[in-house]
Amino acid sequence: MKKIIVYIFFSFVLIILLAFVKKTLTPIYFDIPKGWSKPYYDFKNNPLTEERFQLGRQLFYDPILSKDNTISCANCHLQATGFTHVDHALSHGIEGKIGNRNSLTLQNLAWSKTFMWDGAVNHLDVQPLAPITSPVEMDETLQNVVYKLQNNEKYQQLFYNAFGTSKVTGQLTLKALSQFLVMLKTSNSKYDKVMREEELFTDIEQKGYNLFKINCASCHQEPLFSSDKFENNGLEIDTTLNDFGRIKYTQNPKDYLLFKVPTLRNIEFTYPYMHDGRFKTLTEVIKHYNSEIKTSKTLSKQLVKPMNLSDNERTELLAFLKTLTDKEFLFNAKYSFPK
Repeated sequence: MKKIIVYIFFSFVLIILLAFVKKTLTPIYFDIPKGWSKPYYDFKNNPLTEERFQLGRQLFYDPILSKDNTISCANCHLQATGFTHVDHALSHGIEGKIGNRNSLTLQNLAWSKTFMWDGAVNHLDVQPLAPITSPVEMDETLQNVVYKLQNNEKYQQLFYNAFGTSKVTGQLTLKALSQFLVMLKTSNSKYDKVMREEELFTDIEQKGYNLFKINCASCHQEPLFSSDKFENNGLEIDTTLNDFGRIKYTQNPKDYLLFKVPTLRNIEFTYPYMHDGRFKTLTEVIKHYNSEIKTSKTLSKQLVKPMNLSDNERTELLAFLKTLTDKEFLFNAKYSFPK
């Protein structure tokens, strides 16, 4: 009996000590490539550490975030395809449910002010709530996610490692996911190496780059290859989906048929293309901008005049777009499924 009392006493003392011991974290340095602008993401409110990044990585790949524990973030955002899906036009959710949009890629999110095709989310720390709570995606509540994580011994330990507490909260869960998402930085494609004067474009790639600067760069601005703005890119309305873009969120007539300008980085592997995944190949995309733009009141002013490129010029433009592939990013083990 005496041994039991002593054991209980020392166990209690250990718990008290652990509660007051300050957790030592491993800081992560977020490198900003030379010539790039300052990120929009506020790292002061969510300081990067290895422990929080690893927690976010675990959460990203874990179907525990979905209602029936079958769908993870990675189901629609696969690393090897630029963190998007390529096997279907529209996102798929639990129980075979089909969404109404193609998933956007998850790349260089630290430089984004808004998220989703219509910009309905304005902060990375809350962006995961959209797919988690969507009835056609994960169909879950943050409250129930927290409950499941709190009752999981592995996550109790991971949250303690990351935040110094085993108590799981919605805020800490979202901040951990942001730590993983914000680190998905791609900046080492052939294009980047050429800009750093480490390599040279081939003749066809250089011609394609010249065409890109004339015809595409106003919306797909270097070095991120997005303006982070919303444009009407002249697509004919899909009468099945009847997706009218940003106007659904803002209720502003000026936002009719406006969608977020996506990044072109790793575009070679992020098919299908457009908000509804209607184009399977880059050849189809270039053909659209070359001669198939539908005019309307909100059409982007940059697209009023079609490109009208020759067959050779379209081939050259395609060659340049492929220089935006960053295989180091696509196969980086630190972004992959945690072993």
